[in-house]
Amino acid sequence: MEKRRLGSIEVSPIGMGCMAFSHGYGEVPQEAYAINAIQRAHEYGCTLFDTAEGYGQQQFYAGHNEQLVGKAVSGFRHEVVVATKFHLGRETVYESDLRTEWLMRQHLEHSLRNLRTDYIDLYYLHRVSRHVPVEAVARVMGDFIREGLIRGWGLSQVTARTLQRAHEVTPVSAVQNIYSMVERDCEAEVLPYTLAEGIGVVPFSPVASGLLSGRVTTATDFSHPDDVRKFVPQLTHQNIEANQPLLDLLGDYAGRKGATMAQIALAWMLRKQPNVVPIPGSRNLDRIMENLGAWDIVLSDAEFVALERAIEGIEIYGHRGIEEYEDGSMSDWHREKTKANKLQTDTEK
Repeated sequence: MEKRRLGSIEVSPIGMGCMAFSHGYGEVPQEAYAINAIQRAHEYGCTLFDTAEGYGQQQFYAGHNEQLVGKAVSGFRHEVVVATKFHLGRETVYESDLRTEWLMRQHLEHSLRNLRTDYIDLYYLHRVSRHVPVEAVARVMGDFIREGLIRGWGLSQVTARTLQRAHEVTPVSAVQNIYSMVERDCEAEVLPYTLAEGIGVVPFSPVASGLLSGRVTTATDFSHPDDVRKFVPQLTHQNIEANQPLLDLLGDYAGRKGATMAQIALAWMLRKQPNVVPIPGSRNLDRIMENLGAWDIVLSDAEFVALERAIEGIEIYGHRGIEEYEDGSMSDWHREKTKANKLQTDTEK
């Protein structure tokens, strides 16, 4: 296993998204199971664990997931990279850098307590805000780095233009955007910019909320009140059926490589860009270990080129894209991109 870098921070080629242990995918496992899963992932070689201050809002209090991760990694804290995220809040109005710093410090101190640590390796702004300039956030992040409170910082769900504005103030270590075989907006501008600037890309939902694993079907039940998959456009019954050609392609490669479909989807991503570190999330230990095992699946040049060409020839149905602003409004770039794509959703049928 070759390590990768998020800015100057070295990590395993695949990380672990920990949100599902607190909310988002139906019933959550017992705490002991979740802690064991995180520790087993570390034993296997995973060194990047991703959480957020807000994970836990549905079934548990906000901060639950940070506390869980902090407890799980406490015995090997300095061997791993802990990433967490904060929201400035939709009601926040920019007044000055001092006001922004005060707000961010409150969030940071709360996360440090939750995580049982005196520093955070990678601190993300969870969503940018229309009301607080990203440059102001970048300046405060620079202060936190100089104080030793964080090692690096990042942004989530941003366009290349926003990323550049922030990076020019305080160098960004990583950007965490949605990216997978069915969500490829990042390839146009974000991936080229990050590669040129030495910024890591940490894709969330790299297996498209389970679609690319082949285990999510039209019979899968999303009725639990805390199952976010019911809102994922690729997972409507119509779009699961419409995306079957892509699943067939993955199944064919999986059979030939002695791998699973999810592993092929992740191996494709690792082969595509050297600065990409996906963070698949699961509440199931077997799935977690399966996902991490994707770093041992090697696609040859010929296999990768053939897979890329095949994917390009398949129409994808359902689209989430980069919703940059915290209030859910789309950026001009995303609006233009959305209009240019042929989307298929339940409401359009």
